[in-house]
Amino acid sequence: MRSLLLFFVCLITLSLTAQKKVLAHEDLELWNSIENQRISPNGAFVAYSLEQGEKDQFLKVKNTNGQEVFSYDRASKGQFTYDSKALIFNITAWKDSVLDMKRRKVKKKDLPKDSLGIYYLGSGELQKFGNIKSYKVPEKWSGVIAYQLEEIEMPKDTTQDSTAKKTKKKKDKKVSKKNGYHLVVRDLQTREQDTFKFVTDYTFARKGKALAWATTGEHDSANAAIYVLDIDKQKISKIYEAKKANYAQLNFSESGQHLGFVVDTDTTKTQLRPRELYHWEVGMDNAEKLVDGNTTDNTLTPSASEELRFSKDETKLYFGLALPPIIKDTMLLEEETVNVEVWTYDEPRLYTVQELQLKNDTVQAYTAVIHLDKTKRLTQLANESYPETQLTDHANAPWALVRNPTPYALESQWTGERARDYAVVNLSTGGQKKVLTKLAGRVTLSPQGKYVYGYNNTDSLWFTYNIAKDQLKALTKGKVFYDETHDSPSSPSPYGFAGWTEKDGALLLYDRYDIWMFNPNSGESTRLTNGRETQTVYRYLKLDWEQDHIDTTQKALFSTFNETDKSAGYASYDFRTGTLTPLLSGRYRYGYPMKSDVANNLIFTRESFTEFPDLWVADMDMQSPTKISDANPQQAEYNWGNIELVTWTSLDGIELTGMLVKPENFDPSKKYPMLVNFYEKSADGLHRHRAPSAGRSTINYSFYASRGYLIFNPDVHYRIGYPGESAYNCVIPGITALIEKGFVDKDNIGVQGHSWGGYQIAYLVTRTDIFKAAEAGAPVPNMISAYGGIRWWTGLSRQFQYEHTQSRIGGTPWEYPTRYLENSPIFTLDKINTPLLIMHNDADGHVPWYQGIEFFVSLRRLGKPSWFLNYNGEPHWPLKLQNRKDFTLRMAQFFDHYLKGDPKPQWMERGVPAMEKGINQGYELVEE
Repeated sequence: MRSLLLFFVCLITLSLTAQKKVLAHEDLELWNSIENQRISPNGAFVAYSLEQGEKDQFLKVKNTNGQEVFSYDRASKGQFTYDSKALIFNITAWKDSVLDMKRRKVKKKDLPKDSLGIYYLGSGELQKFGNIKSYKVPEKWSGVIAYQLEEIEMPKDTTQDSTAKKTKKKKDKKVSKKNGYHLVVRDLQTREQDTFKFVTDYTFARKGKALAWATTGEHDSANAAIYVLDIDKQKISKIYEAKKANYAQLNFSESGQHLGFVVDTDTTKTQLRPRELYHWEVGMDNAEKLVDGNTTDNTLTPSASEELRFSKDETKLYFGLALPPIIKDTMLLEEETVNVEVWTYDEPRLYTVQELQLKNDTVQAYTAVIHLDKTKRLTQLANESYPETQLTDHANAPWALVRNPTPYALESQWTGERARDYAVVNLSTGGQKKVLTKLAGRVTLSPQGKYVYGYNNTDSLWFTYNIAKDQLKALTKGKVFYDETHDSPSSPSPYGFAGWTEKDGALLLYDRYDIWMFNPNSGESTRLTNGRETQTVYRYLKLDWEQDHIDTTQKALFSTFNETDKSAGYASYDFRTGTLTPLLSGRYRYGYPMKSDVANNLIFTRESFTEFPDLWVADMDMQSPTKISDANPQQAEYNWGNIELVTWTSLDGIELTGMLVKPENFDPSKKYPMLVNFYEKSADGLHRHRAPSAGRSTINYSFYASRGYLIFNPDVHYRIGYPGESAYNCVIPGITALIEKGFVDKDNIGVQGHSWGGYQIAYLVTRTDIFKAAEAGAPVPNMISAYGGIRWWTGLSRQFQYEHTQSRIGGTPWEYPTRYLENSPIFTLDKINTPLLIMHNDADGHVPWYQGIEFFVSLRRLGKPSWFLNYNGEPHWPLKLQNRKDFTLRMAQFFDHYLKGDPKPQWMERGVPAMEKGINQGYELVEE
């Protein structure tokens, strides 16, 4: 009887599975992603937007029981006020309606403008305001909102607007960006509002109840001015004005007691800008000028581009001193101007890097500080010898860290290292002390500024430098706090750090598994977790982003990840008792939690291959978490897939791990076509959800599994100097091990990868005929020509990549010519018998697209079946949705033809002639 019952259960299960739909290309638009999730400061509400098919967003607000409180279509960017009484959000037009208007040639200025929504969580009242250019709400206080209008017509509202009444008789006109925009300041409780004209910039104090704004004064017979509004007193103060002026870096101190800004009263197009730095403090009638061109003993003047910020204790104001510009002869005509690039062999930065950094170079400034006591003394922190400055998070410390990369910039072309000289500067005296020379690695200041600390790449160790004692201490000498699995010809990276405890008392560092507490002076250490014994990785989760240290009086939240079964979760650690308590764990992937500002509630995501990363809410003890969202209920209607770990032994005798995806209705007695997709090591992502989408560079696992494919993703272990052979020795035995299980159709195996994956595929198909079809995206078939190429997004030479990093050759072509030849598929393309689809775009900033051309034209010369896709103007991967959809469709048609026997599409049969580009895509299948 029991056997009979089991039979019927299995029969029903198979029947339900068989009735499920198979994912089609048009189904990709049904899937939602969760965007801009927020938890209210009081922890009572959660807001998020569902974005369907990468088009419109749908705002949702729910309470912690998962009940929907409010929803709004076409809405995004939900933001709670600090008192948790209201939700502010952005409303846009339907994207399809905007596209339709563009088809009708509607002018850009006449397209729908964004609107502002305000939802009151207590009363359920909804208010909407149109023609919104921007809006801001205070970060740590509530009561008002400020927003700028695209046009000066007032939003329809029955509440009082004092400014509107006063200017009732004036004829309103649209204003240009140059002249500023109307700023509306609205009281969220009384619903009253005021409007201010010609506003170019505005800002709230983070904690103090103050608002400042700058105006041009154009068309209003008024001067350009800076105003400050005291919200509590409802008092507006004009603290600065000039007949004409441009303002920059308008910023409050945290409490709102201080305001700083940079003024440029020369509104002509002169290249020499006489900018001035001003400061205002509560109680002052007018802002005071602190710095101008005559203040410093050099040619530096206040910068309009460098960030202006106050220390958290509000005793110091930091700003930039701009270098004088290089004066251009404006009398020269175009016919008289020489247009030539001069590249020099020993200049620090390659010319292509200089070109991309030209804007930054033009506005380069040296950080300086003004002490806001009676002396108002100025201390320049950075200079030509040390042009870069780093402050502590709160900028209260008596020291600044300055650095200089220039002496080592030239060699970084081939080393890939960013070495620098470091010094500390006393903020009071300007005294400078050199502390480190030619150190490559992450170096920074401790929160209180007592130590310089970091990781030395060359020595693979963490260190501290006690500034007061002038004492350097190697913390991890003789210990392994660097990547234990490192397999490239470079220095291994550190596992990272959690942070400092109170008063710079201890530094928490990571090894492969555990968290360690180090005394920064003695180097003595204590292990806080026990991860190595179970191969569980523990990492600290920072929840309070205002704190610059780890509070050991409170329990800390750790993430957990098991390297063996890839399960994850959260754990709590009590610093006082040294107790580690598991909270949540399972065969899932958990996201980084977000804690409410005031309450002890937090939201997080949980996902697996079969479970979408929906939102969950819980308290700090993670007791009885509640699922808040259900973004994609339609998934249950589709044949999905399952994922598992597989193991095998490489040809080098190394035990390897990989992922195998099977269709949900998998039958081990059948044989399935299989796609192999890999990069380097991916098995740790076993429980990552892969929602159906139009990918930019890789196959979508759920999409192909639903359509009856197996997907195999093998990890690769590399041997320096032989990356191609390493891929062969790891991937091929993994495939043969699966074939031996009996469910892989050995005659219908394909392979797909992009960039580094594309290179490895190009290499593999010269060594084996096991693949019936291959897609290689942005591949490098010729390491010799690629070695001399440029990474156009950064302007960097590609040499470091081959000598020291991912390409793993381990030296130059003149040192190891054989390695370059053996690892370059271009020299053995005649051995390829696998049809190839190549995608390489002409704006690729990572891999020069001529590499893809070299590959294709050589295959074409040999008469090998091959196709080349170039999405014009797209970078390393197609980013535009229409191009990603196109790539997804063409790649599926390519593999379906070769691995499932489907008819060829027209584009594979006859191509898409240049005359038909953008007109006839050639998707239609050619019946034989």
